[in-house]
Amino acid sequence: MKTFSVFYMLFFFLTGFAQVATETPAPAYIKTVQFYGNTAQSQLPLLRLGDPLSLSFDDIIGDEADYYYTITHYNYDWTPSVLAKTEYLKGIDDVRIMDYTNSVSTLQLYTHYELQIPNQYTTAIVKSGNYLLQVFNTDDELIFSRKFMIYDPQVTVGVEILRTRNLEFIEQKQVINFNVDSGESVLINPEKTIKPLIIQNNNLNNTISNLIPQYSIGNQLQYRYDEEASFYAGNEFFDFDNKDIRAATNRIQYIELINLYHNYLYGNTTRADKVYTYNPDLNGNFAINTIQGNEPKVNSEYAWIHFSLDHPLRPEDEEIHIYGNFNNYTLEEATKMHYNPESERYELALLLKQGYYNYKYTVTKNGEKLPYNPVDGDFWQTENNYDVLIYYKPPGGRFDELIGVGNALSTSISNVRRN
Repeated sequence: MKTFSVFYMLFFFLTGFAQVATETPAPAYIKTVQFYGNTAQSQLPLLRLGDPLSLSFDDIIGDEADYYYTITHYNYDWTPSVLAKTEYLKGIDDVRIMDYTNSVSTLQLYTHYELQIPNQYTTAIVKSGNYLLQVFNTDDELIFSRKFMIYDPQVTVGVEILRTRNLEFIEQKQVINFNVDSGESVLINPEKTIKPLIIQNNNLNNTISNLIPQYSIGNQLQYRYDEEASFYAGNEFFDFDNKDIRAATNRIQYIELINLYHNYLYGNTTRADKVYTYNPDLNGNFAINTIQGNEPKVNSEYAWIHFSLDHPLRPEDEEIHIYGNFNNYTLEEATKMHYNPESERYELALLLKQGYYNYKYTVTKNGEKLPYNPVDGDFWQTENNYDVLIYYKPPGGRFDELIGVGNALSTSISNVRRN
């Protein structure tokens, strides 16, 4: 009896202080991490149960190092789930990534790695929910990790994007309303068992959660919040395309070859005090491409991309970063811009693989990203992509199932709320 009590005291202590999973950014020698579901560009994978998953990355050391991967299941809040690996995974993980190729005819040597799931070792992922894919080296050191989600469609999710009713932010914010229709099924005690998550532009650093249904009409749950479900709309992303690495374009001012190619972009200016202008983009994503070869994944060059921003010097406790899916929206020393007093501009060079990239500028204060954007501005007209994820843990359930996903673009934004 004493052993039984000690075991459960230890269990509750450990689960009460379970560590929340976070993504580990890739080190400087790992470049161009691309995570695909069934999309044309790399982005946060949101997969239907049974769909394939693809990961690729480059090691610019280029020595054909060995890398291994693991897959772990998590709860809605990214604490470890109680499921054993054999319950959510068919086959095994913690095996070497076997598919790799060296770059061909490039100034920067690199080894390109690809991982496909399912494969001969990991044959299927059989449970919905949150997952973390981790990549290790031969010394069992964690190199980087990425999150992904798998859903099993059991409910229908309708999404509507509106302008906020708060007059203070009516020009800057977008509001996400949605409903969850379970059809003939019954969602038991939805105020406690249903957990929605709203994601803007595939960026897990910009989400809203912890909403409870406001209304229930039959088997349909209604979420019609205003301020609680509002996002700063931001502005359209800047972009550049250097698939022809030797040619200047309307985005690239001039080019130099100094060991590697250097592409100098035309400078950007502060947009917060300007009128909104529509500019088609990939909502922060990127796509690798080159015209110097037939296989972009191994024929694309790496180039130093020189960014510059015409913006007054920020206070000492604030920094300006370049932001985008090219590095999984990570704010780190490598993305911090430096103010040049001679040019009176913020400047930064990043080593990026040839292709088409979206990026924008964001401001941090004391290391934390500001919710609004004093550089690029926030405009309700901005075209953003929103995903609404519905998690469900029924009474007696052992894990948070992801039972539905809805999506909408703010090009359909409305001022009228539907009943």
